[in-house]
Amino acid sequence: MDIRAFALLDKCEAMSLLCSKASQRWNLIKFIFQIPLILTSSVMCILNSFDDGKGVMKIPNVVINGVSVLLISYQSNLKVAEKCELFKNLSNSFLQLAHEIEGIEAEKLDRNCVNSLTDKYDAFIISCLFEDIPQSYKKEVIIIFEKLEKSLPLQLNGCSGLSTKKKRVSANIIPDIKINSEIV
Repeated sequence: MDIRAFALLDKCEAMSLLCSKASQRWNLIKFIFQIPLILTSSVMCILNSFDDGKGVMKIPNVVINGVSVLLISYQSNLKVAEKCELFKNLSNSFLQLAHEIEGIEAEKLDRNCVNSLTDKYDAFIISCLFEDIPQSYKKEVIIIFEKLEKSLPLQLNGCSGLSTKKKRVSANIIPDIKINSEIV
């Protein structure tokens, strides 16, 4: 199989894992928002059943409705549900692309095929919201794939400042260059 296809397979696997972790995180956030909403709705129901028509429950109703609206506003501004779906779909898409790459027979793998697969990968990468994935998940995927010596997506391979390995160039490593008997 072409070296580019192997690298693309590794990148798809890394992105599938990363998007799966991001999906789990956003699902947790969604759950955290839903618990107080359920509780406030239940409290509203109970309070309204004690209403005797004298307006005693008016202030508690306003406060609880305000809290509910605030929680819904936060959830909507963060676009929690959309991010859950996006990362879940991206994880599945990268996994399907990885399976497609694995399923191609070596004799059918040519430049056009690899370019087509790369275009699919690029389309998925463009729709990925890397800024909404925690750094800890990115570093975790980097560590896993560096240990396995697999290719990483550009967004994780060190260009983004996430590399776990810090390579320093020492002045002692660079050889002296002699020009006209002078050391530069």
